[in-house]
Amino acid sequence: MDEKSQVVTGLSLLTDHDIYLFKEGNHFRLYDKLGAHVVAKDGVTGTYFAVWAPNAASVSVIGDFNQWDCHTHPLTARSDDSGIWEGFIPEIGKGTIYKYHIVSRYNHYWVDKGDPFAFFWELPPNTASVVWDLHYDWGDTEWMARQKERNALDAPYSIYEVHLGSWRRDPGDPDRLLSYREVAPMLARYVKEMGFTHVEFLPVMEHPFYPSWGYQTGGYFAPSRRYGCCQDLMYLIDHLHQNDIGVILDWVPSHFPTDEYGLSYFDGTHLYEHSDPRLGFHPDWTSGIFNYGRHEVRAYLISSAMFWLDRYHVDALRVDAVASMLYLDYSRKEGEWIPNEQGGRENLEAIAFLRRFNEMVYRDFPHVQTIAEESTAWPMVTRPTVTGGLGFGMKWNMGWMHDTLEYFSQDAIYRKYHQDKLTFSIWYAFSENFALPLSHDEVVHGKGSLYGKMPGDPWQKLANLRLLFGYMYTHPGKKLLFMGDEFGQHREWSHLNSLDWHLADEEPHQGLQKWVRDLNHLYRSEPALFETDFHRDGFAWIDFHDADNSVISYLRKDKAGRRVLAVICNYTPVPRLNYRVGVADGGFWEEVLNSDAKEYGGSGHGNMGGIEASPASFYGNFDYTLSVTLPPLGIVVFRKVLDEDAASDSATE
Repeated sequence: MDEKSQVVTGLSLLTDHDIYLFKEGNHFRLYDKLGAHVVAKDGVTGTYFAVWAPNAASVSVIGDFNQWDCHTHPLTARSDDSGIWEGFIPEIGKGTIYKYHIVSRYNHYWVDKGDPFAFFWELPPNTASVVWDLHYDWGDTEWMARQKERNALDAPYSIYEVHLGSWRRDPGDPDRLLSYREVAPMLARYVKEMGFTHVEFLPVMEHPFYPSWGYQTGGYFAPSRRYGCCQDLMYLIDHLHQNDIGVILDWVPSHFPTDEYGLSYFDGTHLYEHSDPRLGFHPDWTSGIFNYGRHEVRAYLISSAMFWLDRYHVDALRVDAVASMLYLDYSRKEGEWIPNEQGGRENLEAIAFLRRFNEMVYRDFPHVQTIAEESTAWPMVTRPTVTGGLGFGMKWNMGWMHDTLEYFSQDAIYRKYHQDKLTFSIWYAFSENFALPLSHDEVVHGKGSLYGKMPGDPWQKLANLRLLFGYMYTHPGKKLLFMGDEFGQHREWSHLNSLDWHLADEEPHQGLQKWVRDLNHLYRSEPALFETDFHRDGFAWIDFHDADNSVISYLRKDKAGRRVLAVICNYTPVPRLNYRVGVADGGFWEEVLNSDAKEYGGSGHGNMGGIEASPASFYGNFDYTLSVTLPPLGIVVFRKVLDEDAASDSATE
């Protein structure tokens, strides 16, 4: 037997303290210890392997280096009752393809498994892990030094949501996916030109089934091979950072696919998932549900979160399907779920896991954010864990999204009967740190595109989209827009095709795209639109009673209360002349944005650059009024010109 075919014992990356933390569920850097790591022993370079399989009778490493022979490279079980098997194989390194051959103690079961901690995998449909390193020379020092201010809750967040496989395809071969490196300059240039602050990627973690869009994660520590290797994804993130663009990754700790080579039934027992299908199987997605009550599983998942923040410089994690984690009866009928120890429907173990996850993320990475996709009225999702909250930084406002799209889908003649769909959101807008999502979920599965949801002829559809986006950008809450919506894609999104970029070359759709660009630039330059997103004193109604005309108006203010914007929305195709709204201050109010401007594809109704406020009471709430021309299906935004602004303009002239 030559040296290459032997497993050398006596080398371990795991200390006694590592094992202690792992067994109690408090080791959150497991990616440095478990998995495959290229190291040297006695001057010989090779790979150290370590895998958790406590119910295995034997574990061996198989791969292309030993012709997949399960007898050649057995690992050794540690004697500390950790359930970890380990060993060092000389002279194999980066690029080695491998799996673990596991023989269980039970049921005469044996299986070949991928590495739960693999940094890299074969290209699907192949299913083996690949030994890899994570060395990369980062160039985003300036971004990381300013990460605190860029990702702060009082900073602007205008998020462009992207599915990498369908944002753009190779124009010469539409079936070919562009790599991380190929996408990097195009995406950075476009996002920067459009004025978005962050990019959010649908899960880039390795997944066996491409049409799952990454939400059936198979490799919790690996980027998808479909777009390149680890360093290629690092390059993409680095390039975005160097162009002042933050990066958010979708992360899925709620469920995992049951493919034989993956986490499911890992060592002949339900190791990562609950054994009872009423707890461990998800009926909607036919996937496994993690056992959040098991210490080692919690450590595994939180280590995954830390990994992307640490090794990939990610700015935020958007946690998918939180509602499915919180409720034991989620999507289950009576008799299909087990109450908790107190007899309730709340998943107490998942709640404890989410709190611990958030505590550890903000302890170790205080300048990032965690964002919950939570679709119910669960209280205090974004409140500190010490006060009973879940500890997230932000939460998607699904109620705002559903009500708003339901309102906009109404023909304008009926909207006066549904005005409460627009105004209700303010009643709860400050109960959580909300982000306003117009996400991929709203343009798939037969729901049609946003463009298709809008009533009226093509001109009215685009006018409605401009109004919708203007309303979103001026409503309290951070912003998220799915790719393609910014230029009004006609068809429903498909992961199999590139976006219909030819539409962006057509004049009406170019106008919508310019509108989104200018919304982003106004949003980022006006503290009144982002500083007080989560504070009630940053918003005030002017008038929400005018349902007959389908008009609402409101004020946005910065922290100091000096920068004030007045926003008026007309949800009908009827222009309204001399429409009066109240404001607190006299002087000149500059019209800073008008969705009906001709450059956006509008009809050109406007206010000649601004209006002088008149001293007249408005409903007894305001001492001044503006007499405004409201464009059809339009939104206008006015800014109170302060004395220092006027002085600055005069000096510039």
